[in-house]
Amino acid sequence: MKYLSFLLIMFAFLSCDKQLELHPPSELTAAGFWDSENGVRAAHTGLYATLRRSNVNLWLLGEIRSDMWGGQTFESPANEDLIKSNITISNAPFGGWAGIYSNLHGINDFLLNAPNTEFLNEADKKHMLGQAYGLRALYYYTLLKTWGDVPISTEPVADTDPAGLSRPRSSQTDVMALIKSDLQSSLDEFGSDDSYWEGKRVYWSKAATLALKGDVYIWSGNLLGGGNADYTEAKKALEQIASMDVALDPDFGELFSTDNENNKEFIFAIQYTENEDTNFYNLLTGRTTEIQPQFDDKGNSMSNFITNGANRYGPSEKTLITTDDNLDSRKEATFIRLYTDDNGGNGYPNYDASKYFGSVINKFLGTVDGSIRISDNDVPVYRYADVLLLLAEAKNHLGEDPSGEINQVRARAYGSNYSVGTYGYVNGSEAANTNAILEERYKEFAAEGKRWWDLRRAGDSFVIDNVSFLNPGDEYKLLLPITLDMIGRNPLLVQTPGYN
Repeated sequence: MKYLSFLLIMFAFLSCDKQLELHPPSELTAAGFWDSENGVRAAHTGLYATLRRSNVNLWLLGEIRSDMWGGQTFESPANEDLIKSNITISNAPFGGWAGIYSNLHGINDFLLNAPNTEFLNEADKKHMLGQAYGLRALYYYTLLKTWGDVPISTEPVADTDPAGLSRPRSSQTDVMALIKSDLQSSLDEFGSDDSYWEGKRVYWSKAATLALKGDVYIWSGNLLGGGNADYTEAKKALEQIASMDVALDPDFGELFSTDNENNKEFIFAIQYTENEDTNFYNLLTGRTTEIQPQFDDKGNSMSNFITNGANRYGPSEKTLITTDDNLDSRKEATFIRLYTDDNGGNGYPNYDASKYFGSVINKFLGTVDGSIRISDNDVPVYRYADVLLLLAEAKNHLGEDPSGEINQVRARAYGSNYSVGTYGYVNGSEAANTNAILEERYKEFAAEGKRWWDLRRAGDSFVIDNVSFLNPGDEYKLLLPITLDMIGRNPLLVQTPGYN
């Protein structure tokens, strides 16, 4: 109990301030806490609690500025300026680096202290350290993708003198070097241990580190000049994952069921359970009073539908059209499309703007308990379909044929409707392959916090070509500005180029 009490105090303190330069010192680690294996295990659990608390921001950062959203809602929409890339230094979002440095300080504390604690089973400690290095790489990768140059902090803060707490932004090159170093440290700690902690996919693993490594090295290869050397590293990492007890789930529609959360496709997911914490996907549902008078696209009445959320984000018309294939199981499994009438019992097999009312998320719809709906789906960060399509990207950059990986994902989506002659992808030019991969990922990962990162990883031109709110000359907007308050509190910070 004393360890739990300490953790609650520590995380409350860590999360109370938004700025990197104002985080509390490592002396929060009370005398004797890190001497105990139980203390380290409690701190390890805390790393995932803080990650879960940040997940809504991670989702927004990874998807909301893409072409996925900005469509019709039946309640007041949220984050319209962000969706439309209407961003200036005066309305800069995600003050305090979206709270990511709070999480990093907890990991830095863990990496500093946990190695010195004796364990009955040292393999457990090494697995925990492999997890921690992987999570730190994930956080810094998110910072780099969002802001470019960011401060580097790899040790717990030693004092509270503001002059010592302020740090300048480090270059993307240096940040990427740290990410790659942490990925290697994670793999070194895991060694030959391919296991999933406690047999669950809600903890980081060697497979998760390799998935992140593939992602990182494609980004580095395409956007930071790493070229074929980085693409080759990405390919090697991603190819290893196939032997780590992973597979595509045979039924896309059941993949996200709360009864199927420990499936072999999920490599790493953030856990949500009733009476502990719920996810944010209720913001993509609505209220029963608004939904029950409507009809789904098959003409079925929604009068018995139970939900108690909000409808703040609507899929764009482009999203509705792109996913409007009735033979593709991802259409029905991703959104429930609502219409104002049943079209004489025929429904609306294809999108009809004149009668369209809005959409409710189906992919993360949670579970019904009596008269309420609980948003308790685990939310995947990496799953095997992601690995396959990242591998397709790496191969395409290397001038190799990516069609095998694309078609594995596509075949699962179409199921018994799939035929190679009709739906199979045939290798084309590098640009054609890139567009095919992007479209496949669009359908596969809708609402999973991926689309903005996918476009960014493909290259600036793909972002400008696909996001209607961005035009040539807006490339500086691909990185976010930092708030004036952050600069005022840390004069070593320099504004993101283009926003001055």
